Amino acid sequence: MINGAHVIIYSQNAEADRAFLKDILGYPHVDAGHGWLIFKLPPAEVAVHPTTTTESHELYLMCDNLNQTVADLSAQGVEFPHPPEDQGWGILTTIRLPGGSNLGLYQPHHQPAYDL
Repeated sequence: MINGAHVIIYSQNAEADRAFLKDILGYPHVDAGHGWLIFKLPPAEVAVHPTTTTESHELYLMCDNLNQTVADLSAQGVEFPHPPEDQGWGILTTIRLPGGSNLGLYQPHHQPAYDL
């Protein structure tokens, strides 16, 4: 049966974004060969949202205390293009990756499903 998920982040600067995941976020990794790093992610959950437009997929990292996480990462030079905003279901912001794209970060107000 299915035993995991593989998430892909497309990047204009994959090497810099890999270094960010390894050095700033400290994610353990394996080298699949030639410096192609595959990272272990924290526990995960998936949600399905309705849409009337083209389907897309998004990746959000989760934390228990968004303000503290933003402060800790900011101290390491991480950029946050948008200030944290309460969305009702959680507090949301975005991390600017070195490659130029944004990665969602939020503190959920709901019980995380990964603890089930």
